[in-house]
Amino acid sequence: MSTPTGNRFRNIACSVIFLFGILSWPASAQWLDYPTPGIPRTPDGKPNLAAPAPRTADGKPDLSGLWRVPEATSGETNKALQSLKAQPWAEELSKKRKEDLGREDMSVLCLPFGPRAAMDVGKIIQTPGILMMAFEDLTYRQIFLDGRPLPKDPNPTWMGYSVGHWDGDTLVIESAGFNDKTWLDGDGHPHTEALRVTERLRRPDFGHLELERTLDDPKALKQPLAIPIKFEFDADTEMLEYVCAENERDRSHLIGKAADDKKNEVKVDPKILKQYVGFYELRLPPHPEDPVLFEITLEGDKLMAGRKGGAKEALAALSETKFYIRGQRIEFVKDEHGVVTSFIVQIVEGDFKALRK
Repeated sequence: MSTPTGNRFRNIACSVIFLFGILSWPASAQWLDYPTPGIPRTPDGKPNLAAPAPRTADGKPDLSGLWRVPEATSGETNKALQSLKAQPWAEELSKKRKEDLGREDMSVLCLPFGPRAAMDVGKIIQTPGILMMAFEDLTYRQIFLDGRPLPKDPNPTWMGYSVGHWDGDTLVIESAGFNDKTWLDGDGHPHTEALRVTERLRRPDFGHLELERTLDDPKALKQPLAIPIKFEFDADTEMLEYVCAENERDRSHLIGKAADDKKNEVKVDPKILKQYVGFYELRLPPHPEDPVLFEITLEGDKLMAGRKGGAKEALAALSETKFYIRGQRIEFVKDEHGVVTSFIVQIVEGDFKALRK
């Protein structure tokens, strides 16, 4: 069954995702320390991620495994998402959803992520006729490899319909038939039922999976959007089910508007704000060895915050050390010598410290 710890991690992700676009991470597993059997290892016993990719009996690359997106490879994905060019109506809806603090996001409503699911962690199970993608929130994708076409008049569903074929060592996946209830990204950009997704999936070696997803929806996007995503084999652990509604604690706190941050905003001398400029490292369970790096910059008299290399958002000052962003509080911490050492993100589930680098 789901553990309180696992749900707590996922609720934390839900809260922080609206601040900096952190992808959610897998919950703690019952077999957290159980070695994955049958995988190549280096002489010191660690998984050999550079070993050759396994192949199935028919010679195709075997894409099976538990996969996650390491922080080191997420920058390229974030930049691609920032290049999304939406139709005017879709851009206005995105602005409204951000102003509403993202409280209608799938992660808050405990609904399937739809086309966004492939950007998260998950397990692939491959057979000659079908490839399954399983996600810890109990959603799944079926990708049929038996030559069938996509349905001509599908009943729209949350996860859509998918078929695949091999182009050399690359699996090409075509998906359609999505309903229009999900978002394309954490900023709330919508799509319509006309959305089609093309994915090219390859495994260059044992420990890495490369995916390029192209979103095409002329009714919601001005042009197709190609998103590269790089996964890493998540060895010596396992996936545990996560049921969002079982321990959801965020939605009741997502009240008001993003503009409310400015009601109590005060002016702070840019010389003081300049002290906070730099990089900060946040380590999250269950992969503390893979920290998330945040960047604080100063533009004029405004502090800006975001992930390294990603888009930045303005912080509204409540005092010389306390700030708001999208309804959440950030407080900078100094040592006894007045040197800034960290900032603390204060969310429903507790305080999380990001150490200055």
